[in-house]
Amino acid sequence: MISLGGAEEASEPDVGDARTAELSGRLGVVRRRIDAAVAAAGRTDPPQLIVVTKFHPAEDVRRLSGLGITDVGENRDQEAAAKSAGLPDVDVRWHFIGQLQSNKAKSVVRYAASVQSVDRLQLVDALAKAMGREQESSGRGDLECYIQVGLDDDADAHRGGANPSEVAALADRIASASGLHLSGLMAVAPLGADPEAAFEKLAGISQALRAVHPAATSISAGMSQDLEAAVKFGATHLRIGSDILGSRPAVG
Repeated sequence: MISLGGAEEASEPDVGDARTAELSGRLGVVRRRIDAAVAAAGRTDPPQLIVVTKFHPAEDVRRLSGLGITDVGENRDQEAAAKSAGLPDVDVRWHFIGQLQSNKAKSVVRYAASVQSVDRLQLVDALAKAMGREQESSGRGDLECYIQVGLDDDADAHRGGANPSEVAALADRIASASGLHLSGLMAVAPLGADPEAAFEKLAGISQALRAVHPAATSISAGMSQDLEAAVKFGATHLRIGSDILGSRPAVG
């Protein structure tokens, strides 16, 4: 069986509590969906699974780690910073996937392995500056940067990201910045649109990017509702939240 998530699955996960058992079952369903999508696409390179844990407690991250998950995603710096600081003994990679204000760069580079929502030159410069200071003090490795691309031509339905015409300039700026590594692209399928058409467009943008920056091979695309389409069109990373963690906990 193909092992997903960048690490071997825990052979004997501790499902002693009800929540861990629930996560184990949900995770199994998603992994089988990914296996089937990989087979249907004729691929031999399964994508990396990133479990999006936003709004769920830090203890769920601990449980997921015990179930073999190595990568988790967050979209709010305040929540991500608190979770990562509270789980120093949990060996997971944190990916920042939400819209990021430039003034949060200093905080994000303390815990994030990647920022998957780079969408403007100002943010690139802020991340490079923050990384310079962080690497000087901690010696951490380079920050993986994904350019978030907007795939919807309808501005009213825009789900974030740079215009495809802006990708080249962003890529050049990231590639030339000390402390940053240009990993590739990230996108969200437009609401109400055919995800296959959206991810086919993303694959074309990725091909053009790789012609100039051959190492920028990563494509972060696909969520709970459209992971099969993302796998079909070459996604190297999948960001799955609700199908694994369930509904967001009630606030208050």
